[in-house]
Amino acid sequence: MKTTLHSQHTIEPAAPPRKRVARTRPLATVSDGDGNRRADLVRVSARLFREKGFDGTTVRDIANAVGMRSGSPFYHFKSKQEILAAVMEEGLVAGLGEVERIVAGSLPPLEKFRALVRAHLETVLGEGHDFIPVLLYDWHALTPDLQAQIIDLKDRYDQLWQKTITELKEAGLIRSDSKVVRLLLLGAINYSVQWYKPGKGLSLDELSEQTVEFFLGS
Repeated sequence: MKTTLHSQHTIEPAAPPRKRVARTRPLATVSDGDGNRRADLVRVSARLFREKGFDGTTVRDIANAVGMRSGSPFYHFKSKQEILAAVMEEGLVAGLGEVERIVAGSLPPLEKFRALVRAHLETVLGEGHDFIPVLLYDWHALTPDLQAQIIDLKDRYDQLWQKTITELKEAGLIRSDSKVVRLLLLGAINYSVQWYKPGKGLSLDELSEQTVEFFLGS
């Protein structure tokens, strides 16, 4: 399977349709009962991968940052790539839960869209939320099998956004609910990781309002 990371920072599988990969235990295991050492590894790895890049971060760097011996992370993960996949999965799982809650609620389409935009900005830009920026920067470093696992989650996330965009069209708030609309919207929001500086300029609430106004004119 070949996958591409578009300039808008959205992940799409290339044709032909891919075969779904059977999932066993999640890679991201924040609730593990082993003293949360896996969770510590995932959080610290996310920060290091974002600061230094995947290629610039060694397993020794990760182990040192959580007070482990250099080989100890391999007790929890088979490879550095699997740590990277766990980082990406952690961000998507956290974001997916909030998006599912919003979409399942009874808000009217405009308010639902506002809530989704704010939630996505928090997932991408919130303090300590290094997971999704790592996905945007280091997607190419994953093996095809690990990419397939992450795309499974990404597809679920995108489907919920697409449902809300369709509701906006049915309410007469946008002219098109095509896939391109979703790609442009999420691509623009995701690119904010390149320029947004917490504590400088707009707050996330203000950025959310301006994003909604830009796309909907309201």
